[in-house]
Amino acid sequence: MCGIVGIVGNMPVAPLIVDALKRLEYRGYDSAGVATIENGHLERRRAEGKLINLERRLGAEPLGGRIGIGHTRWATHGVPNETNAHPHFSDNVAIVHNGIIENFADLRTELTADGYTFTSQTDTEVVAHLIARGMKQGLPVVEAAHAALRRLEGAFALAIMFGGDDDLLIGARNGPPLAVGHGDGEMFLGSDAIALAPFTDAITYLEDGDWCVVRRNQVQIFDLNGRKVDRKQQRSIGTSYLVDKGNHRHFMEKEIHEQPEVISHTLAHYLDFVTGAPRDMPLPFDFAKMDRLAISACGTAYLAGLVSKYWFERFARLPVDIDIASEFRYREMPLSKKSAAMFISQSGETADTLASLRYCRREGIPIGSVVNVRESTIARESDGIFPTLAGPEIGVASTKAFTCQLSVLASLAVRAAHDRGYVDAQGAAKMVRELSEAPRFASMALRLDERIEKVARELAKVKHVLYLGRDTNFPLALEGALKLKEISYIHAEGYAAGELKHGPIALIDENMPVIVVAPHDRIFDKTVSNMQEVAARGGRIILFTDEKGAQKASVKTLDTIVMPDVPELIAPIVYAIPLQLLAYHTAVAMGTDVDQPRNLAKSVTVE
Repeated sequence: MCGIVGIVGNMPVAPLIVDALKRLEYRGYDSAGVATIENGHLERRRAEGKLINLERRLGAEPLGGRIGIGHTRWATHGVPNETNAHPHFSDNVAIVHNGIIENFADLRTELTADGYTFTSQTDTEVVAHLIARGMKQGLPVVEAAHAALRRLEGAFALAIMFGGDDDLLIGARNGPPLAVGHGDGEMFLGSDAIALAPFTDAITYLEDGDWCVVRRNQVQIFDLNGRKVDRKQQRSIGTSYLVDKGNHRHFMEKEIHEQPEVISHTLAHYLDFVTGAPRDMPLPFDFAKMDRLAISACGTAYLAGLVSKYWFERFARLPVDIDIASEFRYREMPLSKKSAAMFISQSGETADTLASLRYCRREGIPIGSVVNVRESTIARESDGIFPTLAGPEIGVASTKAFTCQLSVLASLAVRAAHDRGYVDAQGAAKMVRELSEAPRFASMALRLDERIEKVARELAKVKHVLYLGRDTNFPLALEGALKLKEISYIHAEGYAAGELKHGPIALIDENMPVIVVAPHDRIFDKTVSNMQEVAARGGRIILFTDEKGAQKASVKTLDTIVMPDVPELIAPIVYAIPLQLLAYHTAVAMGTDVDQPRNLAKSVTVE
């Protein structure tokens, strides 16, 4: 989760940018840099490691200039070093970037053939060269930037500066957040309001697809097609990022919309998008030598583990035993010396999960944990940790933590498949490529927000709901039902679609909505048969599928939400998002306390 800052000011900006970056250092701390314009020329200072190293560099080699951009990095493409640190330059273009440019390899090949030299391993440098090439071809700087933005695929936030013009910054957002700060004769860009809090509390949040032209006395905001748009200016409480909802009504809504960004950074921690391989990081166990993997967790984290059971067994041929932690801790599961255990917990403090971990510790098997809090008890008591990079999750109902857990587990399944010899380097590269596309597809899923809100208004009128799915969509059906019951208090149950005729079909009538999660995959026709059984009994079907699935479903539905056509591997990550939105909007329509639902706590630290 890299942090970016830009200032068009009326005094030297380098010290101000460093101060803002300190407030963003939770987003990344393996390198940092600042660029300014001095006497019409681009100048920069960069340093590997934490911000203190950049401060020392600037102390020895100060930067002047009343305009500048800065960056604190969490590495995705390229190792953490000064060469890969932002800002990146090309001729008179300087750029800082948060996110992942998915098509950077194709763009890099194109630009290299056009004579451009790359000095870093980053995906960011292609953007600088694209803009510089447009300017060289005669486009005005703003048009060159817009043309380059239209070539980019992926999730990204950008701040761009141009040598020779100390009254111009361009910002862009497609997924990761970017805010414009309004001052008196000065303007600001920042990854979130906390970065800008020392300078202004007047904030405009860019929406997905927006880009902006920022000058000292004004900002103009455009959509991706270049049409001018208006975005609301508001007062920020960014002095504490833990309580800043940004431009969202609830933390849960904010955290749902943060998913393209946090998924991208979590995946990049485990996968090398340059080489197309899992990162060679030390593991607490050897996938090649184990004969079974035991996974345990509670609630939504358990359902993430249940999805991963399909992945580990299908791709790595690794048998997985998965248990709810409150059952695992008491049933005295036999474990061999060739077994390993993995525990999943957002907080890292879940009491039942911790007790299960300690049982495995007594049995003497290696332990890994998937946690969002690295300093937690579960993390400390594990042989190794697999961190999620979700950032603070304030809403009680887990959203971004769940998709980040899935991202970690999918990455580990790729590593296991490769280490166990069931996937060769070419196959692993294909899987890595598919996973790298998850943030972009997550952004596309979020664009269905208004459509899903309309469906939710109908769902808010009922008392019972069934969710159905097959394969990895079965755990998603369970998760969708859990989300709905957690925050709307509607009774909801998730079932494997094939189990419908073994009992739940007795509940179907014209008053029972049935939500079906069914991308067009190898078992889609089986799920359609179950939908026909529902339709024959008057059930009202809400179908989540892709374009091909919508065309072939041949069943009347109350509504069909058409998702992007995604690779099967990443479907659980992407399809989780509309289910979260459906639960969220239903709860809002019913007037419940979305962020703090009754009887629930964020971290369950008692049995």
